[in-house]
Amino acid sequence: VIHLPWPPKIEEMAVNLWNWALTIGGGWHVNGERKIKLHYVACKLLSMCEASFASEQGIQRLIMMNIRIGREWLDVGNFIIADECFQAAVASLEQLYIKLIQRSSPEADLIMEKITVERDHFRVLSYQAESAVAQGDFQRASMCVLQCKDMLMRLPQMTSSLHHLCYNFGVGTQKNNKYEESSFWLSQSYDIGKMDKKSTRPEMLAKVLRLLATNYLDWDNTKYYDKALNAVNLANKEHLNSTGLFLKMKILLKGETSNEELLEAVMEILHLDMPLDFCLNIAKLLMDHERESVGFHFLTIIHEHFKSSENTGKVLLLYIDMLLQRKEELLAKEKIEEIILAHQTGRQLTAELMNWLHNILWRKATSSFEVQNYADALQWYYYSLRFYSPDEMDLDFAKLQRNMACCYLNLQQLDKAKEAVAEAERHDPRNVFTQFYIFKIAVIEGNSERALQAIITLENVLTDEESEDNDLVAERGSPTMLLSLAAQFALENGQQIVAEKALEYLAQHSEDQEQVLTAVKCLLRVVLPKIYQIFLFDAAFVKLSQPSGEEDLSLESRVNEAQWFRKIAWNLAVQCDKDPVIMREFFILSYKMSQFCPSDQVILIARKTCLLMAAAVDLEQGRKASTAFEQTMFLSRALEEIQTCNDIQNFLKQTGTFSNDSCEKLLLLYEFEVRAKLNDPLLESFLESVWELPHLETKTFETIAIIAMEKPAHYPFIALKALKKALLLYKKEESIDVSQYSKCMHNLINLSVPDGASNVELCPLEEVWGYFEDALSHISRTKDYPEMEILWLMVKSWNTGILMFSKSKYVSTEKWCGLALRFLDHLTSFKESYETQMNMLYSQLVEALSNNQGPVFHEHGYWSKSD
Repeated sequence: VIHLPWPPKIEEMAVNLWNWALTIGGGWHVNGERKIKLHYVACKLLSMCEASFASEQGIQRLIMMNIRIGREWLDVGNFIIADECFQAAVASLEQLYIKLIQRSSPEADLIMEKITVERDHFRVLSYQAESAVAQGDFQRASMCVLQCKDMLMRLPQMTSSLHHLCYNFGVGTQKNNKYEESSFWLSQSYDIGKMDKKSTRPEMLAKVLRLLATNYLDWDNTKYYDKALNAVNLANKEHLNSTGLFLKMKILLKGETSNEELLEAVMEILHLDMPLDFCLNIAKLLMDHERESVGFHFLTIIHEHFKSSENTGKVLLLYIDMLLQRKEELLAKEKIEEIILAHQTGRQLTAELMNWLHNILWRKATSSFEVQNYADALQWYYYSLRFYSPDEMDLDFAKLQRNMACCYLNLQQLDKAKEAVAEAERHDPRNVFTQFYIFKIAVIEGNSERALQAIITLENVLTDEESEDNDLVAERGSPTMLLSLAAQFALENGQQIVAEKALEYLAQHSEDQEQVLTAVKCLLRVVLPKIYQIFLFDAAFVKLSQPSGEEDLSLESRVNEAQWFRKIAWNLAVQCDKDPVIMREFFILSYKMSQFCPSDQVILIARKTCLLMAAAVDLEQGRKASTAFEQTMFLSRALEEIQTCNDIQNFLKQTGTFSNDSCEKLLLLYEFEVRAKLNDPLLESFLESVWELPHLETKTFETIAIIAMEKPAHYPFIALKALKKALLLYKKEESIDVSQYSKCMHNLINLSVPDGASNVELCPLEEVWGYFEDALSHISRTKDYPEMEILWLMVKSWNTGILMFSKSKYVSTEKWCGLALRFLDHLTSFKESYETQMNMLYSQLVEALSNNQGPVFHEHGYWSKSD
């Protein structure tokens, strides 16, 4: 059983916890929210003590703690617990108020204590309003604020805080497009602010009213037009400034205000002696709202009003700008000529106004250029040029010359374009656009050397991290945009070498995947060395391998690009049949590109074929390698390709349509050869599965036998096993190919009993005898058995008999030599040549056997087919 401590002990614990959290004692690290939680626990513990409610001091302590904790929870966004604390504070305030009334105190002291309670209640209500607004509970928030408003008669010192609180509510709800709520809060803010004009300045009241007027406009400028206008008029009465006047003009323009009323309003602005910039902004506002007649009239009045001012040029420039926007170009040109005349007579514009004028002229020139009216664009650029003096040539002057050069080029006025570009180069030679126009002119003139130099310079500038022009290029698009345009322009004008260089730089430096791939495609279409084409494919593969971003290729585009490169690489590989090494590279590139494509049946077969061709080349390179290191390198690479190819083959076999694919047999032979030549310890385990395959043909086993004995491999037992399986398959055939059968038999016997082998026997002679008997059986049944093979069998069996004689195995000697005479009987054209000699030797052998003269006969008894 857990016994709770007595209430006094709880009270002491609560107070100590509160104070500890305040001071963060004991060296403990406590963050802000944990500190709030500690305060909350302390307050809860204290509220459990009846003693806390017994005295006014205890209730006041609870009120203070709940208000403080509620504020802290409100600040961290935990509105539910904050509301709980505020409600507890209100309950405690009510209890305190009752205690104050019940006890007898002097009237003055009682009034002061009641005011203190009401002030705390006011604070709680304002906090509850904040919490309600944060939770979107407008009704509860407005009730709290109206209660506070009713209390202001007794608490006038709280007027300013409530005024600002309502203003902040109005600003927040307006940002969230809650216009009706915002209108309520701003109206309350204004009403409350008026209650104490000593603490609320007119500027603040006007600010509230302007925001209220703006809120009405944003809410519904037709429905609440009058309210918006009334609010801004009231704001201007409270405190007149430019912001209020400008807002009033905006509101008037939203309604059906006549030109006369607008003119009256703008004249009021003039009479108020507002500054020139403000008047110009009003004129521009009128123009933007298609009230040109009032706007231009106002500009004329402004011009006269500020005629003696140093800033009169602003009026004229705005007037020109507005004329050009209204397409009244003749009148605009007249005003420009006036400025030029004044400029030439010493009445020059300030640097700021001159920049403004250049912007107006260039903007107009640009709009003409965009509609391909190059002659008109040149006129406006020429106006700009007339304001430059020889000592004012800057980078903008170079830019102006480039713009004019572009117009001249489009008008096919090459000489004037060259002059303009020469000026630009003189003042800004390292500019990318200057070099681009030098390049274009060189291409047009057919000057390849000059064009190449410009492209090289352009590439150097673009890759110069410290170049100031790169930021400008980046604003217009990719920094390599000019290289793309240069390549296109060179190709259009038949400058292939120049185009190649531009495309090469583009593929090298562009970060845009699509741009790089397009450049590589263009280069591949040009006749280039195969090695360089491989480099281009590698560049394309790198770009396709990069992770996709928002501005990169879509999945569909990536697949389409990969398909294109895959097919081109395949075609190039086929064309390189006379250069196997290059052919292999293209097949590998085609395989790599196919990895970006969906793994359907067509792509899988293409991958398998590419790897098979690559493995074949690597295997051949391994056969021809001059060193052991090179041979191992090529064969190991081939093995990797074969294993990947096998994985694809196995996957395809699962579809059930590739079970008899000849590729599988080729892969088997390739893998066996590689493992054999690498002296792979896993060769035997690899062959275990091979021997069990049901669909292998005699040719496959015979090839395995050949590979097993091909240097540097030497696996006679494997070769012997393979030949036995091949011979077995021959015997199972309904119609035996005698020629192929005889060759297989020849290889099997020769491997079993090699020529000149006196001690080495790969299999027992009894088994070899069976092969001879099998061959003799076939010879007896067909006339097509090759006579040279019969002759070889005869000689081989005779020499085996002589070998037995040398080992004193006389019974075997007679047996093998007798077998040779049986083969002699089946000879045709050679029989006459060998019959006499064979019989004579056999008689000598029999005599030697009788007289036991082995060594004498052994010296002369061996035969070869040439004897």
